[in-house]
Amino acid sequence: MGAHLLANYGEAVAMVLFGIGFCNLLLQPNLIKKIIGLNIMDTAVYLFLAEKGYIAGHTAPIVVDGVQSVDAYINPIPSGLVLTGIVVSVSVTALMLALTIRLYNRYHTLNLDEISRQLKKEGL
Repeated sequence: MGAHLLANYGEAVAMVLFGIGFCNLLLQPNLIKKIIGLNIMDTAVYLFLAEKGYIAGHTAPIVVDGVQSVDAYINPIPSGLVLTGIVVSVSVTALMLALTIRLYNRYHTLNLDEISRQLKKEGL
């Protein structure tokens, strides 16, 4: 068991990071901390994809020195997915932070439980 864990330490770290982010997302009442938890989860998924896409001894899929064998290169799809995910993640984070600012301006708190109480008082 321990040998397999050491051989796949990147995947294990990704799972631990995902768990930390998920617990942070569920247990924190502060909206900023929830956004941080979601970003930790995103990073864990990107790390996992990068680990799965890497093949030891292979190089980036750029033809150099006339080597055109598929076996000499890594798969570029996981790298493309990670880059696309990062762009989407930054956009979603910006939107969440903008909405958090709007909520703070209206309710003067970042505590989600307090915002829910105020919403119930208002009858919404």
